[in-house]
Amino acid sequence: MRILIIEDERKVAAFIQKGLEQEGYAVDVAHDGEEGAYQVENFDYDAAIVDLMLPKLPGLELLRRLRARDLGLPVLILSAKGAVENKVAGLDAGANDYLVKPFAFAELSARIRALLRRGAQESTTLRLADLEMNTATRTVTRAGRRIDLKQKEFSLLEFLLRNARRTVTRTMIIEHVWDIHFDSVSNVVDVHINTLRNKIDREFPTQLIHTIRGVGYMLTDERP
Repeated sequence: MRILIIEDERKVAAFIQKGLEQEGYAVDVAHDGEEGAYQVENFDYDAAIVDLMLPKLPGLELLRRLRARDLGLPVLILSAKGAVENKVAGLDAGANDYLVKPFAFAELSARIRALLRRGAQESTTLRLADLEMNTATRTVTRAGRRIDLKQKEFSLLEFLLRNARRTVTRTMIIEHVWDIHFDSVSNVVDVHINTLRNKIDREFPTQLIHTIRGVGYMLTDERP
């Protein structure tokens, strides 16, 4: 899952970025409202964390701009403004959640997971056939057998599971699993798909990860 942080306090942004990346998210950062608006409008994100007191374009104006364009991006406001009227203004402007600074990273992480569940499905468990992923505990099993995945492998499998039985292109995968600095001409996506195949499919009779020649990949238990 790919997250955008729009925060002008660079130490705070770097702290959040490091924590989320350690949890397997792809993370981009913008340090002012105009840069944040540009990235949201030109790149594909699964959630955004937005400060209210941003230079160039304040957080509330940024939110109104996104909602006016009918962008359904889940947004968490992260602000030092903790008064009730500030929270009401943020939620009325289109935020999905509001967290006051200073904050515990564990709570921020839990709120991001909740936003992502609302954007997809309420359950923390994703399933296809005998493959099961728990996004809260970050565990994967197939036919009851535990499968250990590295962070990017987990993120890639999560994206495939959230799009099960749909063809996803390499570009779609890059946009959700890797950050803005990813070298799109490399074969990293194919390498990670092959690694996933070895862990998910190799020892099981039903193959779940399929190549759709010339297009991309599909996770399915049916013949694509």
